[in-house]
Amino acid sequence: MSDPTKYITLTNENFEEEVLKSTIPVVVDFWAPWCGPCRVMNPIIEGLAAEFDGVVKFSKLNVDNYEELPTDYRIEAIPTLLFFSQGEEVYRVSGVVDQSVLSNQLKELLEQVSTSNSVS
Repeated sequence: MSDPTKYITLTNENFEEEVLKSTIPVVVDFWAPWCGPCRVMNPIIEGLAAEFDGVVKFSKLNVDNYEELPTDYRIEAIPTLLFFSQGEEVYRVSGVVDQSVLSNQLKELLEQVSTSNSVS
């Protein structure tokens, strides 16, 4: 990957700040470099990061380097994407998923966030 990535590399140290305290929705990609389906998802995640730049934060956590967080979030297969809003997991998907499906899910999430912000 030569072009700059539009996602954050997560660690045990920055997870709380980047995900749980984020003011915008966050997608966390639990992955590993040896995982074929994870490699298939990489361009999909990058496409979504470009499409939702500035309104959704995208991040990746290598499950081989950080075992505590995948255990805490009961990650049983990779790739698994967790969608967070206001520090809470609101949606999860495992395996290879079409970009349009994920895009629609993110649009729904943003509508929910917008609605809840206008109510409060």
